[in-house]
Amino acid sequence: MKIKTRCIVNGYARGEMLYSSAPIAFLQGVDPEKGCVSDPKHEIFEKPFSGRILVFPNSVGSSVGAYVIYRLKKNGKAPKAIINQSSDIITASGCAIAGIPLYDLPENSISELKNFNAITLTEKRPVISVT
Repeated sequence: MKIKTRCIVNGYARGEMLYSSAPIAFLQGVDPEKGCVSDPKHEIFEKPFSGRILVFPNSVGSSVGAYVIYRLKKNGKAPKAIINQSSDIITASGCAIAGIPLYDLPENSISELKNFNAITLTEKRPVISVT
């Protein structure tokens, strides 16, 4: 299945998906040393980002959250790529400085992705393939 996307930060990625229907607060809710959500109330609490494509609606909280995304990358704990419902300035700037591909789905819902296991993102076409 192919889903039309909008590319925010160019890049290619293929891998297992880590899906959350809840927003992520990078500054207060992510541990950049462990590379996972540190809020025990979050649905993907302690599930590692590394080696996966992280899918969530948007980030919330302080703009300093962009630096947490950068620290994830520097610590080798970042996701391969991020897909949002609607990318915000926190996620976009964090991915831009960290070199993490970022796509969003302005015409579709991220809930369409929740039952898939793997995603392929390409730079050449604004489409993701899911399996």
